[in-house]
Amino acid sequence: MSAEATNPEAHPEARPELRRRGRTRLDLRRIGRAALLGPASRDRLPDAIGHVAEAHRAHHPDADLSVLRRAYLLAETSHRGQMRKSGEPYITHPLAVTLILAELGAETTTLTASLLHDTVEDTDVTLDQVREEFGDEVCFIVDGVTKVEKIDYGAAAEPETFRKMLVATGNDVRVMSIKLADRLHNMRTLGVMRPEKQARIAMVTRDVLIPLAERLGVQALKTELEDLVFAILHPEEYEHTRALIAAHAGERDPLPAIADSVRAVLRDSGIVAEVQVRPRHFVSVHRIALKRGELRGSDFGRILVLVGENADCYGVLGELHTCFTPVVSEFKDFIAAPKFNLYQSLHTAVASPEGYVAEVIVRTRQMHRVAEAGVVALGNPYVTATATGAGTAAGAAGGAAAGAVAAGEPGVPAECDEERVDPTRPGWLSRLLDWQQSAPDPDTFWNVLRSELAQDREITVFRADGGTLGLPAGASCIDAAYAQHGEAAHGCIGARVNGRLTSLSSPLSDGDTVQLLLAHDASSGPAADWLEHARTPAARIAIGSWLESHPDGAGPAAAVPRAPLSVIGARGGGGNAVADLPDATVRLAGCCTPVPPDAVAGFVVRGGAVTVHRIHCTTVAQMRAVGRTSVAVHWRATADCRVTLLAESFGRPHLLADLTEAIAREGVEVVSATVEPPVEQRVRHTYTLQLPDATGLPALMRAMRDVPGVYDVSRA
Repeated sequence: MSAEATNPEAHPEARPELRRRGRTRLDLRRIGRAALLGPASRDRLPDAIGHVAEAHRAHHPDADLSVLRRAYLLAETSHRGQMRKSGEPYITHPLAVTLILAELGAETTTLTASLLHDTVEDTDVTLDQVREEFGDEVCFIVDGVTKVEKIDYGAAAEPETFRKMLVATGNDVRVMSIKLADRLHNMRTLGVMRPEKQARIAMVTRDVLIPLAERLGVQALKTELEDLVFAILHPEEYEHTRALIAAHAGERDPLPAIADSVRAVLRDSGIVAEVQVRPRHFVSVHRIALKRGELRGSDFGRILVLVGENADCYGVLGELHTCFTPVVSEFKDFIAAPKFNLYQSLHTAVASPEGYVAEVIVRTRQMHRVAEAGVVALGNPYVTATATGAGTAAGAAGGAAAGAVAAGEPGVPAECDEERVDPTRPGWLSRLLDWQQSAPDPDTFWNVLRSELAQDREITVFRADGGTLGLPAGASCIDAAYAQHGEAAHGCIGARVNGRLTSLSSPLSDGDTVQLLLAHDASSGPAADWLEHARTPAARIAIGSWLESHPDGAGPAAAVPRAPLSVIGARGGGGNAVADLPDATVRLAGCCTPVPPDAVAGFVVRGGAVTVHRIHCTTVAQMRAVGRTSVAVHWRATADCRVTLLAESFGRPHLLADLTEAIAREGVEVVSATVEPPVEQRVRHTYTLQLPDATGLPALMRAMRDVPGVYDVSRA
C-alpha cells in the first residue's frame, strides 16, 4: 500500500498541520474533469481501466462499469504525482490490485473499493467523500483496509492495523480480499526494497497473510504468496527447487499420458468431464521433495477432473478406482466433510500400468471456482433472496482499531439495524473477533494472532444443548468451556464427552459431544495447570488474566473464599482456624484440609498469609526445613468446617449421582467436585465439602463408603 509512495505530501505524519485542521475537502467534479482533460499519459495510463473491465465482464457480463470509471478517475487524480519506488506512477498499484481481484471474479463493489483502497491513506480524499460518492459499503471496505496513523500508534501501528482489518473483516470479508490482493502485488514488486525490509515484510506475509488466505479459501493468492515468500526467506532452497523443476521440464512427463487415459475411461463411461494437468507451485514441490526424497516425474503436478454435478464426482471416483489401481491411503472426501475454509473436492491417487502414481482431484466447476477464489468467488455475501438493488450495506466504522459496526450507528442504513449474519464467517473468525477484545496490549494481540493462525486444522464438537462449537484441532474440554461460557468457565469442574465423565484436560475430536459441568460457587477460578491444556487464545488469555489477578489463588480479601477445583493446589478460607498473628489472613491448606479437632500448625507464606496444615502433613516438615515462620493456631468454638475427601470406586453408570445423593442426605454442601478419567475401570472422585458440624465427618465418610462400587473414602 502506501509504503511505496514517494510523495512526502501524501503522508499525514509529514504534514502534522493537516492532521490538526482535518484534510482539505476536494471538489470531486473538478478532479473528475481534470482526469479526463488533464495532461499527458506520463502521469496516466491510457485506457488503464480497460483490462480490469474486460476481466470483470468475463465473470459478470451485465455489470455496470460506470462506477468503476468514476472510482478510477478519483484514484488517478488523487494519486497523481506520486511514484512507486520502482519508478512507476502510483496509480499502477491500485489498478494491479483491482485486476487481481477482477480475474478472481470479485463483484463490482469490491473492485470499486480496491481502486480507492489507498486514497484515504495516502491522499487528501476523506472517508466522508468516499461515502458521499460511492455509498456506505465502499466506504466501510476502504476504511477497513486503511492503515492506522503511525504518528498515533508508533511501534504498535502494524498490530493495530491488522486488528482493525480483522474486526472489519468480521463484518465484511471483502476487506481481507483486498488486503490479500494488495499484499500480493506488493510482494511481486518487493525487489526494489532493501533486503532487510524484504525479509520483514515476507515474514509478516508468511505468519499472518498466508494463513488468512488459506482460511478464506483464496488458494490462487495463497500459492503465489507462498512462492514469493519462499524465494525471499529461503533463497537456497528456492534455487534448488527451481533447478529441480527446470530439470523436470526437459524430461518426459508421465502425467499427460495418464490424463489421456483418464479422459478415455470417463468418455467410455458416459461422464462429461474436463481433465487437466495442474503443475505444482514451488513450495508444493519443495514439500513433496522433503516428504519423499527423490522425486519422480508424476510428483511435479496433479490431475484435475472437473464435472457438472456433485453426483458426477463420485461417479468419476468409482471409474478411477475400477480402471486404475487406487492408493487407498491417499483418498480424502472433502465434499461430504468440507474444510473449514469452504474447500470441497475428492482427493485420490491412482497408479498407472507403468508404475507412476498420480494424485487426482475431482470437483465440480463451482467447487473449483470456490477452491481458487474462496470468499472472493461468493460475490456480495450479504445479498439475500428478498434483497433488492445492491443488497445490504455495511456502514462505516471510523477510528483506528474500530470495533465491529454496531446497529444504529451514524452512517449505517436502516436495513442494517439488525446484526448481519455472514454465511462465510467460519468458527475461527468468530473466535478471533472474540479473543481480540481481551487482548488490549498490541504485543499480546500480535503474538497470539500468529499462534492462532498457525493452527491449520479445525474440528467441530456438539454441545449438550444441540449447538456446535468450532475449535482448532487439539483443543481440550477447557477450550470448549471458554468457547461456550466465556469467563463463567472459570468455575468449570468437569466434562462429559460422548456421555462419559472425563477431565478438563482431555483433548476433543471432530464430532464429539461435550457437556460441561460448572460449579455454583461464583468465586471459583481456574487452576494454573489449565494453561498447559488450553489451545485457543480466548481460553489462554482468560486463564492468564485470572491467575495474574489472583497470584495466591484466592479471590479479593472481601469476597467469599473461593472453592477449590481439585485437590492439587486447592485452597479454601480460614474456616474455624484462628492464628496468633493480628490481621493475618488464614487459609486451610488444600493438601491436608484440616478440620476440628485436628492438631494443626500454621506457617507464614507469601503475602503475609498464614496457611494451616495438619500436624502430620508432609508439608509441615518442608516448611520447617526452608525456615518458614511458625505461628500458633487454634480452632474457634463454631462447629462448621470445609474438608476435601477422595472417593475411590469402580466405574459404573450413575455412580456420580449416587455419591452426590449420599452426601446430600447427610446435610452437607458440595462446594466442588472433580472426577478423573477412568483407569482400568477405577474412578477417583475429589469432593470439597462444607460440613455444618465437624463431628459429622465420620458419618459422612461411612455413608459414602456404603455407595455400591465405592471401595475407599479418605481425607485428602
